[in-house]
Amino acid sequence: MLRNYLKVALRSILKHKFYSALNILGLAIGLTACFLIGLYIFDELSYDNFHKDANQVYRIGLMGKIAGQEINTSSSSPPLALAIVMEIPGVEQATRISQEGNVVMKYADKAFVEQEVIYADSNFFQFFTFKLLEGDVRTALKEPNTLVLTKEAAIRFFGNENALGKIITVGNDNKAYTVTGIAEQAPRNSHITFKVILSSASNENLRPNQANQWMNNSLYTYYRKNPKTTLISIEAKLREMVIKHAGPQLESGLGITFADFEKQGGIYAYYSFPMLDSHLYKTDMDNDLRARGDIKNVYFMSVIGIFILLIACINFMNLSTARSASRSKEVGLRKTLGSLRSTLMVQFIAESFLYTFVGTVLAFLAVYGLLPIFNLMAGKELLFHTIFSIQSILGITIIFFLVSILAGSYPAFYLTSFNPIDVLKGKVRSGMKSKGIRSILVIVQFTISIALIISTMVVYKQLSYLQDKNIGLDKQRVLVLRNTRRLASNMDAFKESLNNTTGIVGSSYTNNIFPGVNNNTVFRVAGTTQDHLMGAYFADYDHLHVLRMTLAEGRFFSKEFPSDSMACVINEAALKELGWTDPLHQKLTNFDGDKPFDMNVVGVVKDFNFESFKSKVRPLVIKLTSKSNNLLIRYEGSSKAAVEKVEALWKKNAANDPFEYTFLDENFDELFREDQRLGQVFSAMTGIAIFIACLGLLGLASFTAEQRTKEIGIRKVMGASVASVSAMLSREFMILVGISFVIASALAWYFMNSWLSTFAYRIELKIWVFGLGGIMAAAIAWLTVSFHFIKAARTNPSESIRNE
Repeated sequence: MLRNYLKVALRSILKHKFYSALNILGLAIGLTACFLIGLYIFDELSYDNFHKDANQVYRIGLMGKIAGQEINTSSSSPPLALAIVMEIPGVEQATRISQEGNVVMKYADKAFVEQEVIYADSNFFQFFTFKLLEGDVRTALKEPNTLVLTKEAAIRFFGNENALGKIITVGNDNKAYTVTGIAEQAPRNSHITFKVILSSASNENLRPNQANQWMNNSLYTYYRKNPKTTLISIEAKLREMVIKHAGPQLESGLGITFADFEKQGGIYAYYSFPMLDSHLYKTDMDNDLRARGDIKNVYFMSVIGIFILLIACINFMNLSTARSASRSKEVGLRKTLGSLRSTLMVQFIAESFLYTFVGTVLAFLAVYGLLPIFNLMAGKELLFHTIFSIQSILGITIIFFLVSILAGSYPAFYLTSFNPIDVLKGKVRSGMKSKGIRSILVIVQFTISIALIISTMVVYKQLSYLQDKNIGLDKQRVLVLRNTRRLASNMDAFKESLNNTTGIVGSSYTNNIFPGVNNNTVFRVAGTTQDHLMGAYFADYDHLHVLRMTLAEGRFFSKEFPSDSMACVINEAALKELGWTDPLHQKLTNFDGDKPFDMNVVGVVKDFNFESFKSKVRPLVIKLTSKSNNLLIRYEGSSKAAVEKVEALWKKNAANDPFEYTFLDENFDELFREDQRLGQVFSAMTGIAIFIACLGLLGLASFTAEQRTKEIGIRKVMGASVASVSAMLSREFMILVGISFVIASALAWYFMNSWLSTFAYRIELKIWVFGLGGIMAAAIAWLTVSFHFIKAARTNPSESIRNE
């Protein structure tokens, strides 16, 4: 029986080659998009699942509100890990990680700048399921001045030599470390990544018994709980620990009791969250180990995948029901000869399964070919063999059956509903009973397509706005030189040589890496007790000139004023926070350090965006330094020439140290790189959705032209022009596109307004964007159907009437 169904289905496909090709192509493209999106989603949801007992591992975050400024960070203090093991029942084990980026490492005559360096406790390889290929998991990170390299890093340093026991110098102070282990590279779906792991015992600030460091939240704490222990009980104990340990240090800094601090609306609390939530669900937390994804993007991509599949299925249903008249006699004869309706329904479902099977095979081939391009667009490293995992095969099987049944169910019910007597008498014509359903399906298709077109335009306008927005400083043509402390006593000479070099406009030392600020500090107006939490960083005298910031009041630091060593410059947001009208005669008390000290405010710079565009500019304090670990270099002319000149000077002053640089504008662009990638994927999927919808229109236009051949001939005999006949045939489709536009505009406005609300700086939704989206869709639809309609209108009427 099954063999017979497949035979008949194959004959039907071969008999109607044009419509069959449209159906298969639509399904193949839709399934290709769906599989690519599925791989993306599967990768996003798989983060950190490879760890043993991953669902029992939690991280500790810090939530606070100090001086009106809210804190929500994934970092915590050095002594916390040991304390929670000792004081909280049910916590079985804890470990800590501290991230160190851009570390200079040397072996013999080789020098490298390692981007992925972490400090880790001795139980790192026992706590996490990272593989140690060589060395002992219990002792590899136990002693001070020991490190573990990944296999790739070991080959880079030592080639094919045995790495264990080798000595590497690390950091600006050239501290010697012994290689005690070789690890496998962390999986790409891990929120913890590393090339080098330094033992935490090597870092004085990471000793777990540092009782005076409860307010120093600079590392990441993980713990594994007993499955029988509730998270509620652990959270209660964390609250007690904050009061017991952090409370006294907070009181010392603020000058009030912890109870009074909370009465004034202050918050300082550690809390737990699942490690498995790190990648997708904690997007509101600052200062994490690596860039996160967003569960909203996963939902977003899922909806697009469903929409594309739905459009492909609608094509199948539309073309199948449109051809109902040509298959009505087949149904009538089969029923007359005794076929049951259920048997015929199975036959049509079998055809759908065959179409879907061919489409699935083509989709597999397309995914194999397109995956590198998709990876480039999405910023992923998806592997084709992932599609053959048990989870993927199960998902593809479910999609296969759903698409086959969804695409084939309506045609099966519709085509088998014909009365055989009516069919044989010729009363069923042209599938007109299904016209209303077909119109609704076309509206659904183009509603989705137009909404995607409008949304794509809005996304690109917003991203372009952010890239072109004046952020309050000139980020173009600025080179950022890292690890300048390696210059040691040559720092001043290096900067002076730079400033005297043709093409170099100026340079400025700073301890900050833009975008962002590396420190948040409590300040008070001198003589008051109210705290203000503000961003703070150090810069030298030339900072204003190099970044081309604008002064709102006063002046910047100057060598003519020796007292500027105890001065500061604030931004307008800080001025507003402090409520000053005459800031140049005010003093700020700085609580960053062992003892508070007062600083004179000598200037106010206009606000500039030093952080994400999704948040407003925060209060900022700039303090004076003469030297620091980063150098901002403004140049003119070509970037290549500037880099070559700076590198040549670097080699003269630090010959054995690697030359490491970035460009300031590229650093800022990274802020919305994820949004750009999402926009690229979104645009590609929009194009696919429109293309599939047009395939359906092409088939319907061809069918309509065939069915109205006699009418076209009579109209031409009566004097109708080609243009009027073509317009008459197109009118029905344009009306459907118009209805789709109205619905799509409302949907796009709602969802895009919601997306734009996540940005502190955003474009306004303009009516012309919606209008342009509708015009584009109408133009695409008209171009799609016009070929068949113009061809039909140009046919000799005598041939049309004779053929009828």
